[in-house]
Order: sequence, then structure tokens, then C-alpha cells
Amino acid sequence: MNFLTSGKVKDLYDVDENTLLFKFSNRVSAYDVKFKQDIPKKGEVLCHFAEFWFDKLDVPNHFVKRESETEISVKKMKMIPMECVVRGYFYGSLISRWENGSVKLPENTDTRMAAKLTEPFFDPTTKSEHDIPVDKTKALEMNLVSEEQFSWLEKTSVDIYKQMAKVADDAGFILADLKLEFGILNDKIVLGDSIGPDEYRLWPKETYEIGKIQESYDKQILRDWLTANGYQKQFENDRNIGKDPIAPEIPSEIIQTITQRYVIAYEKLTGLSL
Repeated sequence: MNFLTSGKVKDLYDVDENTLLFKFSNRVSAYDVKFKQDIPKKGEVLCHFAEFWFDKLDVPNHFVKRESETEISVKKMKMIPMECVVRGYFYGSLISRWENGSVKLPENTDTRMAAKLTEPFFDPTTKSEHDIPVDKTKALEMNLVSEEQFSWLEKTSVDIYKQMAKVADDAGFILADLKLEFGILNDKIVLGDSIGPDEYRLWPKETYEIGKIQESYDKQILRDWLTANGYQKQFENDRNIGKDPIAPEIPSEIIQTITQRYVIAYEKLTGLSL
């Protein structure tokens, strides 16, 4: 088994001509900045969540099996260079992009922070170091996908979001948004990569309130801390002058909260103990 590459969270290994091994780490990144500190149990939660969602969802995928507490094997495929984001709520970067006119929403959209959208909104991005939102026209211009592929990805991504939102709702959570990746395997599009709280926003229903920052059971905890303390703006300023942003040290209480909430989210959504 040969080591291939390290991503933001996963290490990839070449098993054979048809199979890859994903090893989930405790690493964390936010706003495209990698942090030196680890989040205990994060890799374990992501690994078990990947197994749960791939088994649960009614859609072809590349999952083979879970190999250990932090490893899964998957089928090799050619990844589609577009990340499929589905948003169910008016939150995150969607707010600022709507405010500056770079994204259009239906006229009857409730534009209060964290308000539920009338329908899930397909909002894909490029797949790169710094993801760029693209609409259908832009995606076709950039040759990310064909027109037929875009339509299939939009419908399937929204269908998956609805399936997952139902599971979350039954467990007492709101699935605010979701990022999916797909690839080509045997000439068919299949769901790939992994699915867990690094790929979606998850809010407890009991504390949900329109117009405020939501309590999160995902990586948003770290993003909120960075934004509140001015680090998000500092990262942007550094990039604007061609400088690589430097990750601050994450407070121990933030690390502990992320670990606790990742574990709680897994156990509540799956009904399983970690």
C-alpha cells in the first residue's frame, strides 16, 4: 500500500488498481487555513459518519467498507471538478453574496439570518484550494461538467440533502447545508469523497432561532470563533497582499466543544455509540 497524498483532513493510500484507502485524521482547517492543533476523536467520528451515510443514502457511491476506527476503503474513480453545495437556510457566505448581488434568490425569500429557504438551493463551487461559487453558465464555460451532468448533479444533490435532512430532523437537528462530491465510475456518476460534519452545518432544533448565529454541531464552531476575534478578516487581508495566513492557536475550550459536539451529533443521528 503506497501513500499518495494528504488533504486537509484525510490521508490517501493506493491499495490496488481499483481501491483507495482514506485515513481520517484529527486535523482541522477553516477558511482554507490549516491549524497545528488536532481535534481529539474527530477522525474517528468522520470515519464512522462516512460509513453511516454511504450505507444509509439511496444513491450509488464508491464506499467499499470501513477498515478500522479511522479508515475506509473506496473504489477509485475520476472525480468531477465541481463541489455540489446545497443550502436549505439563509446563512453563511450566502448572506454576503446575496447582499453584494453575486447570487440571486427568489423574490419571496426570507432574508433574515438562518431563515429556511422556500426550496433547497443548489450552489456549486469549483474544487480548488479556494473554492469559487459557480452557476450553471459558469460551470459549463469552465468545462467543469456537461449540461446533462449539471442537471443530474443538481437534482441528485438536492435529493440527497432532503434524505439527510429527514434523518437529522428525526434526531432533533436541522441540516442547514451540505457539500457533496461526485466522480465517474464505470461511465456512471456516483457519490464520492466522504460525508460528515466537515461537509455540513448541523443545528439543534431546540435552540434554533431566526436572526441569530446558530449553535452548531459541526466545524462552524471554529469559524464563528475566528470571525468573532477578527481572524477571518486578517486571513482575507493577508491573502490580498500575497501573504499566507497564519493560523492562531485554538483555545482549549473550543477544541473540547468541537470534540464533544461531533460525538453527540454522531450518536444522536445514528443511534450508535462511538
